[in-house]
Formats: sequence, structure tokens, C-alpha cells
Amino acid sequence: MVKNNKRMIDDNIRLVLAMTIIIIVMIILLPFVFLDKNGSSNKFELNNNNIITSSAIQFPKNGKVKLYNSESNSAEEIDLEEYIMGVVASEMPANFNEEALKAQAVAARTFYINRRNNKCSNASSHNAEICDTVHCQVYMDKNKRLSLWNSKDAEKNWNKIEKAVMDTKGQVLTYNGEVLEYPQYFAVSFGKTEEAMDVLSIDIPYLKSTDSKGEEIAPKFKSTKQMSAEEFISEIKKKYPNVDIKTENIKEGIYVEKYNKSGSVNIIKVGGISIKGSEFRKLFNLNSTYFTLDIRDDIVTMSCTGYGHGIGMSQWGANVMGKNGYTYIDILKHYYSGIEVEKLEYN
Repeated sequence: MVKNNKRMIDDNIRLVLAMTIIIIVMIILLPFVFLDKNGSSNKFELNNNNIITSSAIQFPKNGKVKLYNSESNSAEEIDLEEYIMGVVASEMPANFNEEALKAQAVAARTFYINRRNNKCSNASSHNAEICDTVHCQVYMDKNKRLSLWNSKDAEKNWNKIEKAVMDTKGQVLTYNGEVLEYPQYFAVSFGKTEEAMDVLSIDIPYLKSTDSKGEEIAPKFKSTKQMSAEEFISEIKKKYPNVDIKTENIKEGIYVEKYNKSGSVNIIKVGGISIKGSEFRKLFNLNSTYFTLDIRDDIVTMSCTGYGHGIGMSQWGANVMGKNGYTYIDILKHYYSGIEVEKLEYN
């Protein structure tokens, strides 16, 4: 009995010693597991447990994009670069400058890599990462895209886009070693891009207001919407029922309270109520927040410059820069302040 007790005590001591050694080893190794080369916790976890850090931006060698196809209401798996081709072909005109197409490819790839960690709400319920609509990025497969182009130019268009994507294969945007969380892009600027803080109320260091010149040639650079004063007030009251405004005092009751750094409307005062420029834009389906109101003879005319939310890269601005001899790296660094272009590491 005494011998058995002694054996049990010896076994317990050995177990305690083993556990102590394991704990000591873990304490020594943990900092090296979780800290990057700069000694700070800096990770971007993907849904397959790969890690993106400043020292290694990883993607599975045979990894697939898990795409939610809104038309078939199902998920499908596609090669990464094939997916990027379908996005660039859908999001940017094929007759744009090659450098603009390359910039679009890098921005689109960055957007997707971010979605691997922050799955699209429309896609996640279908076991996918990203959807094929404007909610994320528009995607069309090769056959569908070819069918929508002029048959004479279709193959040439696709080949041009394929080259732009493969010339930038695996490249993504990073800021301080991390893949951009907001690699936003939009169609047409009004001469400047927006500050993220003004539009999203978030301070994003790489989304600053910057000049974007030469876009007057864009089809949607200017737009106008007209309605009667009565209809205008009716639309306002649908969302803001307590607004104090009538057709008789409409001119005096509407004015811009605050402008954004870019010059667009931050807050507009309507009948004593302050409305965000972005909300006003949504309410009247305006092309941008760079708008003016003209009220005469009981008619309200809303005139806009630019098309889109205005944050990040202007696609038409990128095209102008490309035509003026700038590279896609120049374009990306112009629209995303302080970024680097890094390549995915395939593991």
C-alpha cells in the first residue's frame, strides 16, 4: 500500500514537472508567434487561419474565391485571378487606359482579400465570402461579359483586361503592413475625392481628400434633377415628418450648414432640421454630395457634379492619370495616401 502511494506521488510529481516545462516553453515562444517583425501585434486573420502581416501577406497556393452568385442564389468557387478579371471587366470600361485597369485590379483584389476576413452579409449565409453585386463588387464571368460587349471588340476587351490583371497578379494595397480595410473606389469625382471622416465619420489615414483633375469628359460628370416644391417637401417629410417647411418659405428654409473639406455638402439645414449631405443624396437619389439647390417658380433644381460616394480612387480620374503617363502604382499612391503595393505570398 505504501509502495503504491509512493508510485502515485512520483507520477504526480512527473506530471507537474512536465506541465511546468510546457508552460515555460509556451511563455518563451508566444511572443514570437503573435508579434510581427516590428514587435507589435499586427495580424489580419483569414477564414482558413492564414495570417496577413507586414512581413508576410499569405494566400493559399490553390485557394479559391467563395463567391455568392445572386442570380443562381448559390455559392461557387473561382480562382482568385479569374475572379479579379470578372470584377475589372464589370467595374471599369475596357477602353480605359491599361494603367487604370491595373490600378482597378489591385484595388479589387485588395477588397476581396479583406472580405475573406470580413465576410459579406449577403454571402455568409450561403457559405461564401463575397457577393457579385454592387453590395461588394460587381462580377460577371467571361462568357456573360463577352456576350454584353460588341462582338467585334469582345475578345480584344477581355484580353486587355486579362493582361492588366496578370501584370499585377497577387498585388494588394497595404498600410503599415496591413491589407487595406477600406480600398474604396467610385466612378467620377467632382475634382476632388472625399475625406473618410467627412463621409463615414471614421478617421481612415489612407482615405484623405485629394485632387482628381480632368474628369469633365465623363458622361456622368454633371447631372440635374428637378421637381416641384410641393413634391420636394413631401419627399423630405416622408423621412423627417417634423420638418417645419412650406412652399411659401422654402427658399429661406433651406441652406448648407457645413461643407466637407473637399467642398461637397456635409450638412444641409431643411426647415430647422440638420440633414447629412450623404443622407440628403440618398433621399433624392442624387449622383453625389457635391450639389447645389436652385428654387424658383416653385421648382426645385438639384445640380450635381461627380458620381459616387467620392471616397478612395476615382475610376475616371485613374483613367486620366494613366493617359497622362502615370503608372498604376502612381495612381494608387495618389488616391490612397501612404500605402504600399505588396504581393501575396502563396503557401
